[in-house]
Amino acid sequence: MTDPAADLRSVEAELVARWPETKMEPSTARIAALMDVLGEPQRSYPVIHITGTNGKTSTARMVEALLRAFSLRTGRYTSPHVESMTERISLDGEPISPERFVETYRDILPYVDIVDGSQPLPMSFFEVLTGMAFAAFADAPVDVAVVEVGLGGAWDATNVADGTVAVVTPIAVDHSEKLGNTPAEIAVEKSGIIKPGALAVLAQQPLQAAETLLRRSVEVGATVAREGMEFGVVRRDLAVGGQMVTLRGLAGEYDGIFLPLHGAHQAHNAAVALAAVEAFFGVGTGQRVGLDHTGKLDVEIVREAFAGVTSPGRLEIVRRGPTVVLDAAHNPAGARTAAEAVAESFDFTHLVGVVSTMADKDVRGILEAFEPIFAEIVVTQNSLRRAMPVDELAALAVEIFGDERVEVVPRLDDAIDAAVRLAEEEGDLGGAAVLVTGSVVTVGEARVLLTGGRQGRG
Repeated sequence: MTDPAADLRSVEAELVARWPETKMEPSTARIAALMDVLGEPQRSYPVIHITGTNGKTSTARMVEALLRAFSLRTGRYTSPHVESMTERISLDGEPISPERFVETYRDILPYVDIVDGSQPLPMSFFEVLTGMAFAAFADAPVDVAVVEVGLGGAWDATNVADGTVAVVTPIAVDHSEKLGNTPAEIAVEKSGIIKPGALAVLAQQPLQAAETLLRRSVEVGATVAREGMEFGVVRRDLAVGGQMVTLRGLAGEYDGIFLPLHGAHQAHNAAVALAAVEAFFGVGTGQRVGLDHTGKLDVEIVREAFAGVTSPGRLEIVRRGPTVVLDAAHNPAGARTAAEAVAESFDFTHLVGVVSTMADKDVRGILEAFEPIFAEIVVTQNSLRRAMPVDELAALAVEIFGDERVEVVPRLDDAIDAAVRLAEEEGDLGGAAVLVTGSVVTVGEARVLLTGGRQGRG
């Protein structure tokens, strides 16, 4: 009898041993070769393709929730994962089972070996996972795939798919050594997912990034919907457990929508997701894409879909007394957004941060973004080799916060305990809280420690 958990660990180890996803080699030759020998599975269903710097995964989960509410069978491919590698490939809103993950890997492995032997470089971790996702979606089969770019756009492995709808969430500076030093430079790479005849749904962007995206859309003859012009957030009010929003879609307003997520950024993600699904159905575009829907989408179905959305590790409350919140902010823009959302959505009077970042990030920018909201900060180190050494992180934190506000605790579990103690010492447990942040890996490891690996569902 086979052991699914052991089989999964074995497959994960084989995947991790490949070229890591943090390295970028600008070529889609390997993934294109794999798709060729697999019979082009990525062309057997329509794709909603999502790129951007921040908000991609939350937006993907919202898009999927809406599509499922309209009775479509979905596949969703997102990265990185919070806890388990199986999260990256979802069918019908649930992570693929360990057994199916292993079976899919073993099914495509002979073809991966063929590609490895025919190319100058073997396939990377991310390329093989992307091939697995496309194959799993074709095998299911799904009615539509929601595919999040791994890094960039034009040269990303997911770009062998031609998105019927191309979504670009807000662009900011991240992965500058690979993508560029300004939003405009980064937008060049990300605009590569906008294909001839596609419907491009663009979140609010820095001016130069917007110009780049619009130029690409014109060049390839894509139809464009822009946040703030063709769609957007009309109103948002704080509510218990999230917010109430009114969204303007491509065909009119949708009011009375409860979104169980915190922060203005999530309302904007919801507007983008709604426009993307409207565009997919052909609503308000003058085109008929996918199913034959006319006029606005059914507002009751839209409300039901958004009310059930989850986004693990995105301002997620995992404990009370004191409150412990997880947020996967890993660049300055994401950290600023998280800090603003915490200040708006919670009445914390004493917030203690637990932070571990990756060494290749703008760590100073991340810390500076959180400084105004953290009374104290506990710096630590997650398990990844890319993590910034705790002593280096501590030195930066002392520069920004001052020595008296910084505590250094090398192990993440001990760091969380130390932060909880600091919060409890404040006395007012109703206003004291802990925010664990700095990277998706940090949040994933904290989530396992604090919830026992309980997965949020979308």
